[in-house]
Amino acid sequence: MDQNSAPLPAFDFQPQTRVVFGAGQLSRVGELARGLGGKRVLLVTDPGLEAVGHPYRALEFLKDAGLEVVVFNKVDENPTTKHVELGRDFAREHQIDLIVSVGGGSSMDCAKGINFLLTNGGTMADYKGFGKATKPMLPSISVPTTSGTGSEAQSYALIADDSSHMKMACGDKKAAFRVAILDPELTVTQPETVTAVTGIDAMAHAIESFVCTRRNPLSQTYSRAAWQLLAPNFERVLRDPNDLEARAAMQLGANFAGTAIENSMLGATHACANPLTAHYGITHGIAIGIMLPHVIRFNASVAGSLYAELVQLAGIPIENGSPADALADRVARFVRATKLPNTLSAAGVSKHILPILAEEAAQQWTGKFNPRPVSEKELLQLYEQAF
Repeated sequence: MDQNSAPLPAFDFQPQTRVVFGAGQLSRVGELARGLGGKRVLLVTDPGLEAVGHPYRALEFLKDAGLEVVVFNKVDENPTTKHVELGRDFAREHQIDLIVSVGGGSSMDCAKGINFLLTNGGTMADYKGFGKATKPMLPSISVPTTSGTGSEAQSYALIADDSSHMKMACGDKKAAFRVAILDPELTVTQPETVTAVTGIDAMAHAIESFVCTRRNPLSQTYSRAAWQLLAPNFERVLRDPNDLEARAAMQLGANFAGTAIENSMLGATHACANPLTAHYGITHGIAIGIMLPHVIRFNASVAGSLYAELVQLAGIPIENGSPADALADRVARFVRATKLPNTLSAAGVSKHILPILAEEAAQQWTGKFNPRPVSEKELLQLYEQAF
């Protein structure tokens, strides 16, 4: 059926996060925290940001607003249940009433996880899925320092089980940040590799949310807007990390892509990426960049017209093959520009483990929403093509 003649799908849009965007907006964090009724603030961040000072600037703005602040910085990349439980214990000890996250996706996910356990008890496994928190949660503010995950726009926390390292998606509308402060000045200090992997992830969010089976007119509006901000500016920020205009576009694009996910879902690329991180510690954005071109080509038979729209929006020429091929080639070009691994073999993956990866990818929730159905068999084929 022509997508233009298909009935418009139903959706339920409830904006949950106030977005404060612009250079220098970090200075408003104290004012915004007080507006949410905060008095004792838990500042969640990661130790890698200490050198650039963003958490300490936020700390001073919060103190200037008359708030008591304690800092929890025991957050690693891909936070696990252990990190969340440490944060819960720390927050409980200090009787905090508001959470501020300053950092990338790991800090934001950990902050949400702490909020779940502090207010509702139990373990993160109790909240796997959606809507399982029965009690109110604390108000929270997000200050992202990267342009990738879009976690500041989502009600899900991605937390890895500390024993298996498999990620659990734990979602609840009550866990969403009340305010997201998007200050592009904070993203200028990202290391080149972080700029690269988060940018690839953000573009994948825009592409996968645009074609997934839960797409709807509203989510696709955000996906389009995200793609139009991200695609022209990714290589710009790689060439000139101090280009604040391009940094701003990447940050806002990542936020729009996160909003698209919150109102739709993702697909097979993310299903394939998570087992790679669990088994090999491959950075999420690297795993995404390796898999995404192959997933685009795989989906072409059912999502070709949607991919064609993205190609047109980004002004990508179709030199050979289909629009889906052109989009896959452009994504592959973006990955090459990062100088990061673009095959599984280059990332150190053993061919013998591909069937195990496929079995685990088939259990990932995001794959259920891929526009072309995927089972263990198809996922194994995708891994083999990416090898």
